[in-house]
Amino acid sequence: MTQTRTDQREGGWSRPIVRAAARGTIASMSMSGLRQMTTALGLVASTPPESVIERTAPGAFHRIPAERRAAVVEAVHCLYGTAGGAFFGVLPRAVRGRPWAGPVYGVLFWAGFELAIAPALGLPRQPNTAKERLALLADHLLYGAVVAASPWPHHDR
Repeated sequence: MTQTRTDQREGGWSRPIVRAAARGTIASMSMSGLRQMTTALGLVASTPPESVIERTAPGAFHRIPAERRAAVVEAVHCLYGTAGGAFFGVLPRAVRGRPWAGPVYGVLFWAGFELAIAPALGLPRQPNTAKERLALLADHLLYGAVVAASPWPHHDR
């Protein structure tokens, strides 16, 4: 169904983006919970958001009181997840509506970070164990599944 000019003025074209951004926020929170567990179990040595902040803004990061750093890391991760969710909302409706779209998107989002963003930021390639890779894969699959899970399928798709 084609959107009319009236739909666009009423925010019709932006609704999927806003809703997907909200789901991106929720997805990054869910992902952080899973990552807390995998880090506590020793499967993941250091979370990528923490590594990024320490590498890109070490002075600012270390000026934050140690007891507040985890909150800053979570806030930055949440913002990144929100942006990723919004980008999912930009994808064509035909793609967003596929059952595989979310998990594939989550994995591609991770790959984009690993292959483009991390090298651009000068983040060193850390040797990852198979367990760590599987843990990171699991939390990105979760992220994608939550981003794609629409409680408003008649509006979002």
